[in-house]
Amino acid sequence: MHTGQIIKALSGFYYIKTAGGKTYQTRARGIFRKNKVTPLVGDYVEFSFETEQEGRLEKILERKNSLIRPAVSNIDLGVIIMSTKNPDFSTSLLDRFLVSVEKNDIKPLIYVTKTDIIEEKKYNEIKTICEYYRNIGYSVILPACGETIKRETIKDNLESFINGKTVVFMGQSGAGKSTLLNKIDAKLNLKTAETSKSLGRGKHTTRHVELISVLGGLIADTPGFSAIQFDDLTQQELILCFPEIWENGKECRFKSCIHLNEPNCAVKKAVEQESISEYRYKNYVTLLDEIQKRKPKYGKKGEK
Repeated sequence: MHTGQIIKALSGFYYIKTAGGKTYQTRARGIFRKNKVTPLVGDYVEFSFETEQEGRLEKILERKNSLIRPAVSNIDLGVIIMSTKNPDFSTSLLDRFLVSVEKNDIKPLIYVTKTDIIEEKKYNEIKTICEYYRNIGYSVILPACGETIKRETIKDNLESFINGKTVVFMGQSGAGKSTLLNKIDAKLNLKTAETSKSLGRGKHTTRHVELISVLGGLIADTPGFSAIQFDDLTQQELILCFPEIWENGKECRFKSCIHLNEPNCAVKKAVEQESISEYRYKNYVTLLDEIQKRKPKYGKKGEK
């Protein structure tokens, strides 16, 4: 039996790369379909083969984590691409992405694109926001205002984060994920699309998930999306996904405080004193409201 990592899934085939660098084309055993288990790009697996084109995926090894959209597993780093405009920078969307990686124990990196096409006033507003995220512990890459970013600069900025990691690029359509990857390595030649002027959104350009060897790591270029749902996230898990809220919450009067209407809430006090930003707290409350209004799931017989 051989071991490797799935680097591409396409048309029912799973392409597995071994530690030695060879890639094998495989089909999954029927038992996976019977058990309703879908192998994911990023999975470490055991497989057998007769030739490099005729292999069989035998077993999926234990996953560290996985995402549904994009369908990738064992992710170390999530690079969250936020554009300054077209589409506009959104702290609400950024916080949704941050929650999605925090809940899956994925280290986040915020990368801001299109800083070369905005005026200085708007740039400074975004810079202030980025400083807040740095202060609460997030890594942020914000290129200079008006500067055309060179390929070598991008490589220098990202290599230390990506080297040796399995990485997912996340972001709204049109934010510049594929453009950024093409600048990192022109040989990738990933398809890009201009943002739709009528919708203010980018067209989907990436059709399947594939792990690509770049800067010493494996990067998945994935479809952009702007709506992220948290069907299984609990109230207490949400608090853990906002590090400054979790930290200040230790001082609340009640251990079960969810920082909404409870008396002597240290988080609400921190918001009043502006040590927690008002927009972060509002984004937290919006997600909390979604969780509280979420309809319960029922089994086949109408049971929870």
